[in-house]
Amino acid sequence: MADEHQPVLLEAALAALAVRPDGTYIDATFGRGGHTAAMLDRLGPAGRVIAFDQDPDAERHARALAAADERLVFVRASFADMADVLAQHDIRDVDGVLFDLGVSSPQFDVAERGFSFRHAGPLDMRMNPDAGAPLSEWLATASHGEIAHVIKMLGEEPMAGRIAGAILEAREAGRLTDTAALAALIKSAIPARVAAGKRVHPATRTFQAFRMHINDELGALDAGLAAGLSALAPGGRLVVISFHSLEDRRVKRFFRHQARPPQPELPMAPAVEPALRLIGKPVTASESELAANPRARSAIMRAAERTTAEEVAP
Repeated sequence: MADEHQPVLLEAALAALAVRPDGTYIDATFGRGGHTAAMLDRLGPAGRVIAFDQDPDAERHARALAAADERLVFVRASFADMADVLAQHDIRDVDGVLFDLGVSSPQFDVAERGFSFRHAGPLDMRMNPDAGAPLSEWLATASHGEIAHVIKMLGEEPMAGRIAGAILEAREAGRLTDTAALAALIKSAIPARVAAGKRVHPATRTFQAFRMHINDELGALDAGLAAGLSALAPGGRLVVISFHSLEDRRVKRFFRHQARPPQPELPMAPAVEPALRLIGKPVTASESELAANPRARSAIMRAAERTTAEEVAP
């Protein structure tokens, strides 16, 4: 990997997908197209990639790539809507589905998107700026309890109550103006002795929590994983790269449930066959990738292969 805009765990993901030249693959998170381009490089004339992304900037990159390579089909949609999109186009029995979760580096670099506390930008954080309500709208009416709950549950931030209180005070005083102001007040709400022990900026966990809440990222992940599994042909691979412990736990639980389904208690009831076979152990970034790409430090990849059995009910 040359820089932080390159896909994380690229070679590991391609190896886990076991790309076949004539296969059909889904890139559930196109981003800037690094994984899609690598898949296309390994496909023959009969192969194709169906890429999803709800981000308008991702769409521009994808349309340009699709114009140069007819093997790419791009869909401007969240992977949460994958099941409906695939059904509408009668797409089934694909050979692999890849999820690269979270926010791409270019999104952090654009202040107007409101994802980063490094630059002053609007309080937005929507993956799809054409749908849903921005962070500013939610913060304008949310209660102390609602804000603290989101920060604690999705950011795993122990100072959630103090931060929520600081946000309400800033809201009443009209100081909740942009991402820089939000980051500053979060930092001021955390005691210096606590902040000194953090390896990252004190606002990191809260910004992460707000982004996940505004985009319902965990709910979308549940829907996307179920759709990806249903789309796979027997022998097809499901590969997920996550950057957050809550996401990885969700993926791990889904994989384990489908690979080691609970069995019926009645002695005469037929056994429930697994719909997935786990492939290897979870993969993390190599030392060389960590040196080249700081974003890779929290990445973890899990992979599984579809069996001939039906999906296991939740």
